[in-house]
Amino acid sequence: MAPIEWVRNCADDEEVYHTLRGYVAEWFRRRYGSFTVPQKCAIPLIKQGHNVLVSSPTGTGKTLAVFLGIIDELFHLAEEGRLEDKIYAIYVSPLRALNNDMRRNLLEPLQGIREVAKEMGLEVGDIRVAVRTSDTSPTEKQRMLRQPPHILITTPESLSISLVSPKFRERLATAKWVIVDEIHELASSKRGSLLSLALERLENLAGRRLQRIGLSATIAPLEEVAKFLVGFRDDGTPRDCKIVDARFAKPIDIRVLCPVKDLIHTPPEEINEAIYRLLVDLIRKHRTTLIFTNTRSATERVVYKLKKLLKQYGIADIDEIEAHHSSLSRDLRLQVEEKLKKGELKVVVSSTSLELGIDIGYIDLVVLLSSPKSVSRLLQRVGRAGHHIRQVSKGRIIVVDRDDLVECSVLAKAGMEKKIDRVHIPRNPLDILAQHLVGMALESKWRIDDAYKLVRRSYSFHTLSYKDFLDVLRFLAGRYGLEEHKVYAKIWLDEKEGVFGRKRGARMIYYLNSGAIPDEVKLHVYTLDGRYVGDLEEAFVQILTPGDIFVLGGRTYEFVKTEGIKVYVKPAEGQRPTVPSWFSEMLPLAFDSALLVGEFRRKVAEMIEKNVPKDKAIEWIMKEYRLEPHAAENIYNYVLEQYEYTGGLVPSDKLVLVEVYHDLENESTNIIFHSLFGRRVNDTLSRAYAYMLSTMLGTNVRIAITDNAFMLTVSGIRDVDAKRLAYSVKPEKLRDILVRVLRNTELLKRRFRHCAERGFMILRRYRGRKRDPHRLQLNAQALLEAVENIEGFPLLREAYREILEDYMDIENARRVLRWIHEGEVVVEVFGPVEVPSPFAHHIVVRGHSDVVLMEDRKRLLMELHRRVMELLAQRRGGVRAVATV
Repeated sequence: MAPIEWVRNCADDEEVYHTLRGYVAEWFRRRYGSFTVPQKCAIPLIKQGHNVLVSSPTGTGKTLAVFLGIIDELFHLAEEGRLEDKIYAIYVSPLRALNNDMRRNLLEPLQGIREVAKEMGLEVGDIRVAVRTSDTSPTEKQRMLRQPPHILITTPESLSISLVSPKFRERLATAKWVIVDEIHELASSKRGSLLSLALERLENLAGRRLQRIGLSATIAPLEEVAKFLVGFRDDGTPRDCKIVDARFAKPIDIRVLCPVKDLIHTPPEEINEAIYRLLVDLIRKHRTTLIFTNTRSATERVVYKLKKLLKQYGIADIDEIEAHHSSLSRDLRLQVEEKLKKGELKVVVSSTSLELGIDIGYIDLVVLLSSPKSVSRLLQRVGRAGHHIRQVSKGRIIVVDRDDLVECSVLAKAGMEKKIDRVHIPRNPLDILAQHLVGMALESKWRIDDAYKLVRRSYSFHTLSYKDFLDVLRFLAGRYGLEEHKVYAKIWLDEKEGVFGRKRGARMIYYLNSGAIPDEVKLHVYTLDGRYVGDLEEAFVQILTPGDIFVLGGRTYEFVKTEGIKVYVKPAEGQRPTVPSWFSEMLPLAFDSALLVGEFRRKVAEMIEKNVPKDKAIEWIMKEYRLEPHAAENIYNYVLEQYEYTGGLVPSDKLVLVEVYHDLENESTNIIFHSLFGRRVNDTLSRAYAYMLSTMLGTNVRIAITDNAFMLTVSGIRDVDAKRLAYSVKPEKLRDILVRVLRNTELLKRRFRHCAERGFMILRRYRGRKRDPHRLQLNAQALLEAVENIEGFPLLREAYREILEDYMDIENARRVLRWIHEGEVVVEVFGPVEVPSPFAHHIVVRGHSDVVLMEDRKRLLMELHRRVMELLAQRRGGVRAVATV
């Protein structure tokens, strides 16, 4: 029997009712009548003691699917007078807001069941529920020690700290069940790695098997997520887990809306007005609409405009329209959530903050402004509509340009066909390992081999080498001689005896500095002569390289250097930005989704190649992608223009087009790689190719990246052997090139500080005081210089691993390079030209969006399109195209 099993047959309503106590069943029957698919599948399995992963959308009764069986067991114990003062179930979720939500959601059924039991003549007593997070007061924590909750609600960070709390850890040891909610959100980050190993430590503390239950929204592949939940046995096989796949238990209806008949020739102001007209019309026809944008700034803009419009049309008052995003205070966000639940809002506009399962009551329509960048995110967002299993989750995507239209059409079709992107789960993060090893040393003295065995039971560290494990222990024991940099040992280590344990002072360091979320710092920007200009977010600064041009406060500046949290710049008036200000906020297109976009482009191009009549091709696009006629025509014309301009070279999942474009106005050569593999892969490839081009030409190379392409720019008009360049990066050499390229970047400096903080090399808080971020970054830069000379230093290796595997996507970038070198993906060169091809227009004008308004950027696109059409007209008229050099 396979350890990971899919549940094919589920119980019917009556069978589930029979598994429950009479009064629990009666309460449920009165309240809901019948069970949802995830409930029918999961409740009997949980009652039987199986590890279970339940994947289903919002509004399918997931909470009761996992908790009803547990509540039933607890009431059974209470009924027989065997319910003790101890923790039975631990519920872990990524958000503190979700925790308070869950407490409310549990208290209601507990109260209801107790009342029904009383009617039946039974006194079943109280089942206590409590939340323990960083917000919990010391008084409340003391109360939990004296009288522990039967169900404890917490976060990964608080669980890790509770494991080393001398008194409270004994309370955790009695747990029987662990429920991990929003597992899709945790698995894809280092918070998931933190939790994965914490669960192994918890099971070790309990001294027996814990029953693990995972709750997830739409995610793939479920087998990997199940392994992440349950971990491994000592023989290397995954523990048992039953997968309840109810991801598509709710009907969905997703459509793409194109606001105007012609996306290229319609003036930008008209497109903008048409988008808001469409929004107003959708809002008018629905009770409550949730609108998702892709950035916080866009959220604020849309709310501002809608407040004016909806009041003007008498559709909604100003206080019925609210924004919800991570930059707002917690109190403001809670107010918005409460108003939503009470049905007091007509419209809520959010960036990503309402994607997670906070109970937000009834929503009958979700609108996405522009692409959600992955099928999983699309399904998650649309799943917020129709908050009941029988209600259709209705989603509409409004597109802004032709690239967006192509991408959204593909994602919507993939969503309806249930093709979900694969989740990326970080492997062997050494900074998280360092944190846990200090935590383990605080528990007791450990044999090295026993600790290694425990660590390898965690999915996140299952492939960890013994050498890496020892290197982290040696670092923690102060074996790398970094005392002069004030990096001291946190544990003692005796390799001869094969044991390690804690050093004095380590407990307070652990309490004050553990966790996986780095402190994001605002950086202060100064000109070289010391004039203060404004602030930038760290996520933005880490993508800058010297010479980059960006906009701050409406002016353009050239990035020079950083010192700690100070950024030095020089004015660059009149120069075009190379990094748009929204770049760090933009979500990257998932690799699997990018391949689907490439496949779609290829299919349309093949129809053109085979002379399929235009109306037949448009009809096929309409039918296959559920589009309106004008939207399908926009797509067809876009691909046709590219096809005709390049002589049939339409970049796709099987063709990488390398376009050489001489920009005479700026006296530069641009090599555009049309590589449809998503931004994380393009970020990886662009740096390697820029390095090779720089080596070939002996000059600096600027990089621009989108999900569909990357552009390498060199000053001056030069001859470039583009074909040679395309094959110059070998898959087996990629990592070495990138490590060389990343060495002196802001990205490495910032990520190294994060890893050093997580690994307790740099302490954010010491002796109760929070340390100055400026100091911390300067320390990190000094430490980085020191450890660069230490071969294989674990936290520096982790910084590179995090950048290459989690931030970028080296694995899929290698796969693309193998496809190129093995001929599975063809490389063609186009140019040199003086007017870029239609598919290149967006990357060419990408920087303009900051200097000028979006309207002016749109005009630039229209101008480039006009020049392409002019050249095509000349060719059709038999005149040689002036664009070709």
